Amino acid sequence: MDVDDLYGIARERLNTRTTSREGKMGHVAAALMTAEGNIYTGVALDLPSSIGFCAEHSAIAAMVTAGEYDVARIIAVHEDGSILPPCGRCRELINQVGEDNYGCEIGLSGRTVRLEELLPERWDEKYLHPDV
Repeated sequence: MDVDDLYGIARERLNTRTTSREGKMGHVAAALMTAEGNIYTGVALDLPSSIGFCAEHSAIAAMVTAGEYDVARIIAVHEDGSILPPCGRCRELINQVGEDNYGCEIGLSGRTVRLEELLPERWDEKYLHPDV
């Protein structure tokens, strides 16, 4: 399964709802495939007072709940059909959740890249002290 397949899965999960307090939910959906080949999805909650979270967070939380940690590929889709790159916080989350996630594929518009291309200067111990 490639990122095009994940795009279709994420697109199916879109379920936009506007809240009475100017928040929006379900307008971005993410789908990821783990190293084991399992698929997890999630949606964004964009709520007032910074309470919400990105769709990638939601999908990763579902993956971790199931006892998996290694992301093979991931994509996020907006309600208008456009593909969204992960924000900086999501890039860090993907990196920190699994030891090998630095090399996972990220679906972008018309191409895929590795997380290491979007997060080139790691700050963790493995990067700072590679001989440890």
